[in-house]
Amino acid sequence: MNLQTKIPIQPQSFNLIDYNSKVLLLGSCFSENIGDKFAYFKFQKLQNPFGILFHPLAIETLVTNVINEKKYTKDDIFFYNEQWHSFDAHSRLSHTSEEHLLQDLNAHIKQTHQFLKEASHVIITLGTAWAYRFIETDTLVANCHKVPQKKFLKELLSVEHISASLDAIISLIRNINPKISILFTVSPVRHTKDGFIENTQSKSHLIAAIHQIVEPRHHNYYFPSYEIMMDELRDYRFYSEDMVHPSSLAVDYIWERFQSTWISEDAQTTMNAVEVIQKGLTHRPFHSESDAHQTFIKELDKKKDLLKSRFPHIQF
Repeated sequence: MNLQTKIPIQPQSFNLIDYNSKVLLLGSCFSENIGDKFAYFKFQKLQNPFGILFHPLAIETLVTNVINEKKYTKDDIFFYNEQWHSFDAHSRLSHTSEEHLLQDLNAHIKQTHQFLKEASHVIITLGTAWAYRFIETDTLVANCHKVPQKKFLKELLSVEHISASLDAIISLIRNINPKISILFTVSPVRHTKDGFIENTQSKSHLIAAIHQIVEPRHHNYYFPSYEIMMDELRDYRFYSEDMVHPSSLAVDYIWERFQSTWISEDAQTTMNAVEVIQKGLTHRPFHSESDAHQTFIKELDKKKDLLKSRFPHIQF
């Protein structure tokens, strides 16, 4: 008996991710989940330098500013609720010091610009098609930072608007890195605060727009994270306690599907070696001074040194 509907995904035959790849991850909180997996297995990655960005125009703004090496000044930030904020960034970058925030924003712009020039892959996770426009400046923001809602207009981005934004993102990135592979996915996290019907409408707009620009011959790809969650994991045991976000089990499952599709066989062998070391590092002995434990530590160090000799960027 087959008790599951499974999304058929053809494994990639080229442009696979390995330990020489450099992966930039941008977008919604699901990109954080996948980024954490890349971090655990010691891939070269840069993850959401401006924090979580939910809608495509926020990602386009970031990419535009990175390509143009924007210099943030006092005119680009504001003070509210005892902290300095940027409408372009997530609140995790907000700070009590104006100078500190500006230094962080400009450092992240510089770091991302350099990383993007060298990157082999960009993974962009879209979360929602709903966006907020700051009335005072008539601009869409990445994050409202709990500024009163009356200061914003909420709008649903059309399929055409999203598609144009994704086209712009692709063109901007390829201006400085023509050979890069760009992988789009839609976050399986439901934005229930928008409403259930509104969330479905939003996800539909995102998916329709992405499929207007996906073209493997041009190295623009789609990975069905959203479809895996909706069709393969149709059970509340795959959700966290809020019944909205995927559980750690669901994230592990989607990662396994991603791994089998996008990560090379050689890299998967290295991942197994990394995991052995990661588990070894969490080992807590009963007797830390015993000969057996000291031998275990020496063997673990040998394994780390062997990996570092092959991939100098790997640090434990």
